[in-house]
Parts: sequence; C-alpha cells; structure tokens
Amino acid sequence: MRAYERLLRYAQYDTASDERSETCPSTEKQRVLAEALAAEMREMGMTGVRVDENGYVYGCVPATAEKRPVIGLIAHMDTVDCVPVAPVRARIVENYDGGAVRLENGDLLDPKVFPDIAKAKGKDLIVTDGNTLLGADDKAGVAEILTACERLLADRTIPHGKVMVGFTPDEEIGRGADRFDIPGFGADFAYTVDGGAVGSIEYENFNAAAGNVVVHGLSVHPGSAKNKMRNASLVAMEFAAMLPPAETPAHTEGFEGFFHLCSMEGTEELAKLEYIIRDHDRAKFASRKAAFERIGRYLNDKYGEGTVEVDVRDSYSNMREVIEPHMHIIRLAERAYREAGIEPFSEAIRGGTDGARLSYMGLPCPNLATGGMNCHGRFECVAIQDMDAMVDVLVRLVSIDPE
Repeated sequence: MRAYERLLRYAQYDTASDERSETCPSTEKQRVLAEALAAEMREMGMTGVRVDENGYVYGCVPATAEKRPVIGLIAHMDTVDCVPVAPVRARIVENYDGGAVRLENGDLLDPKVFPDIAKAKGKDLIVTDGNTLLGADDKAGVAEILTACERLLADRTIPHGKVMVGFTPDEEIGRGADRFDIPGFGADFAYTVDGGAVGSIEYENFNAAAGNVVVHGLSVHPGSAKNKMRNASLVAMEFAAMLPPAETPAHTEGFEGFFHLCSMEGTEELAKLEYIIRDHDRAKFASRKAAFERIGRYLNDKYGEGTVEVDVRDSYSNMREVIEPHMHIIRLAERAYREAGIEPFSEAIRGGTDGARLSYMGLPCPNLATGGMNCHGRFECVAIQDMDAMVDVLVRLVSIDPE
C-alpha cells in the first residue's frame, strides 16, 4: 500500500483534540484511530504493539542487523479543532499544472496566496473540498511511517536495527509528550515526522508560552452607568491594543517572534483573552513574557487591583541546545535525504513538535518532513509523490550503517 492511500483512509477519522478537556487523550475519538492503527501494525507483522491507557500507540520492527542504533519514528494522531474537521472529502488533482485549484466549495487554492503549492507542479495533489482541513498534519506522518515499516517487514534483506514506532495523541494542544513512555520506547534517538517541505530537517523551534488574561468588570445599567461601570470587554480590548500590532503571526517570519490572540470572549462583567507567546531567542522570549505581565500591572494600577489577572505558563523550549551535542543524528538524516536524491536543508520551526519536549526529556528528537502544506486550515494539501519520497527517506534513514 502507498502512503497516500493510508492518508486518505486515516483522514476519515475525526481526531481533533480538545484543549478544554482534562483527560488523556483529550478526546475519545483519538483512541478509535489508535486502536485501528494498532490492529494494522499487528497485521503487517510489527511486534510489541500496544495502545496504553493514555491512548499512545507503540510498536517495533525487529532488527535485521546487529550493532545498529535503535531508531524511533514518531507522529501524532490528532488534528486542530480551530477549523471544521469532518467530514473530510479529499480528492486528487492529477498532474497539477501549478495554477489555482478550484475546490468543490468554490474557493481557490491559489499559489499567489500559498506559494509553496507551485513546487508541486507536475505531481498529483491531494486537496480537500474546501470545507474542512485534510488532516495531513499529521496523518501524513503516520501514513509514511507505517508504509516505511511495511516495506522493511516485507524485505528482510534491508539491514537495520530495531525501529521503534510511536503515535501520540494531543500534540496540537501541546500535550503529546506529556505521557510518552521513553523508557518503554527504548530508542537511542528518534525523529518526529510532522510537516514541512521534503528535504527539511528541523532541530530548532520556538520557545513557547501560553498567556491567559481574565478581566473583571462591573456591570451597571447603561442609563445610569456614568462613573460607575467598568466594562471588562473594553478593558480586555485595551490590553490587546497595548501589544505590538506588527508582532503577530500575520506580520512575522523566520526567527521573528510574536504574540498570537487565539480566542476572546466577554461581557461587561467578565472577559477572557487567550494568547500564545513565541520567540526563538531565549532572552527575547523572556522579554515578551515580561511585557505581557507588565501590561496587566499597568491596567490594575489604572482600574484597581484585581481587575486584570495575567497567567503566563511555559509550554516548551527551543530544542537546539539539547540537539547540538547529538549532531550525528542530523548528519544521518542529511545522508538519508541525499541517498534518496533529495538535497537536505535545515530550517527553524515556527511552532513546536513533540520532539522539542521529548528532547528535553532525554530522547533527542529532531523533526523531518511529511510534504504537507497549509496545515491547520481548509487549504491543507500534500503531493502524493512527496509522500512516496519521504517513505524512501525513512527506509534509508533506518538502514544506514552509522559506522
């Protein structure tokens, strides 16, 4: 089976995670896919397959060569829930011509807006109908890993050490590494396979924090509110206006950090703002968090203590500092790409992966591509040939003799 066929099947599972949930996995529908993957893994001949009590899936491709490292391959099963997630109706645009694609709902997938898709010219492009995301983030990674495993199991002449496979829930809400069983996984090092252009190797990511703001107001009838009402929604708007307007995701790129307003709700009595705060540079990251908290103090001085509550909590850190002592795993990935006829390149992730936290937990884990494009939205897509290429890269990666 080819990787894209698996993706089309997995895309039919609604696996959106839920940040408001306190369970693990955060949604039971993720466990449905987990059990289906485990059954598939057993059927293809993987050993030690299990779904643990938290919805994590583990399995092993037994070694065919001695004195090889144990390499882990990891992807996540969940999707975001900020856009419609089901039902996914995907179609294949054969021999994509490099121009705009009219989706079934009438919207245009246009390279003028999404320039990366032009690179898929001449390939077969999987798109949505324009009403939901595709789920290639990260079901493409799941599909590529299992297709590579199927190839390894079918051809036992390919020399490789143990290949450990792990599929995580709740990566999109920052919890994918929370309950990952690193000792039980047993890998010497690992790679997440989670988005990005084919050829990319990512071992540098944002430092990240969540910033939550709660504003307490005082509601009075608007006809007699003068000098009495304190409108919580207006104070929340004032908080938002005091953050740098050009330091948002829509105005930044590369190593530039940002403040991103994820959600807002409010009345006269109570308003809430939810932000994520990001920066690659640790000192700038600390400065951003301090500025966020300083605005809260200023508004409390202005409107009265207790008007604004600010809570800033770190989510994950830039993995570069813990990967640099293990650069041989980056060289290994570069070699695998080149053996597959692909020139590798390194880029910083404008986000995070399970690998960032796993690296700090003791499992060095940079990120490799899936070929997916326009993730977290209705214009998500991936080229079939790019998925095939990543399967080839993964097979080569685990079969290279590092000596």
